[in-house]
Amino acid sequence: MTSSRTPLFAANWKMYKTLKEAAVFFETFLKLLPQKMEEEIVIFPPFTLLYSISSFIGTKIKIGGQDLFWEKEGAFTGEISPLMLKDSGCHFVLIGHSERRKYFAETNSMINKKVLSAFEYGLKPVLCIGETLEEMGKGMTRQILTKQIQEGLKGVAHSDFEKLVVAYEPVWAIGTGKADTPSQSNETIRFIRETLSDLCGIHEADKIRILYGGSVKPQNIRGFIEQPEIDGALVGGASLNPEDFARIVFSRVLS
Repeated sequence: MTSSRTPLFAANWKMYKTLKEAAVFFETFLKLLPQKMEEEIVIFPPFTLLYSISSFIGTKIKIGGQDLFWEKEGAFTGEISPLMLKDSGCHFVLIGHSERRKYFAETNSMINKKVLSAFEYGLKPVLCIGETLEEMGKGMTRQILTKQIQEGLKGVAHSDFEKLVVAYEPVWAIGTGKADTPSQSNETIRFIRETLSDLCGIHEADKIRILYGGSVKPQNIRGFIEQPEIDGALVGGASLNPEDFARIVFSRVLS
């Protein structure tokens, strides 16, 4: 992790937690925060909790949407717009998570529309990319990542790239307990940064925070954040427990 990029730790709560459960989480989690911290924290709760948990959010903790639709408004039943996310206090939005790609058939073209819409309405997109087990087995990791980056970021203005966050989540590691090795993830993320530099230049690519995600736990986080190319983590299951998430975010000072 380079000192020029602010460490970012994101909690993807997926389809978990009621309002009462979220309040219990923050009651514990906020007590675990140090007086001063350099890390930035983003919570991605279900849409039903966005507005209600805004009272728990401070300068170093922000909230984000787990997805968005690319239109400002309209007859799109069940969707949420970037304007609605902003109105709920969001600063970030997850886009292209592997579960969205798998279960809801999201294509790179759809993801690109969402990225462009997020930038248009002042949201920072966290673009999720990653290869499946089959693709990795065929030696297609770099090919898949290049395609997801190039097609997902098509048409992004040069000035917007520094607001982008990328989360590398090997699909085969998500929810399986089988995390990638820190050294291999670092090499892959270095390749991702090189690919981004082809789109926006080396200087801008060096500003982009790239996270690792996929079976991140308190027991393995140190190995990842000690890598020079990895700027934090996108955490799934372990982020549901306030103590575990705090141990991940502050692993450098708690160990």
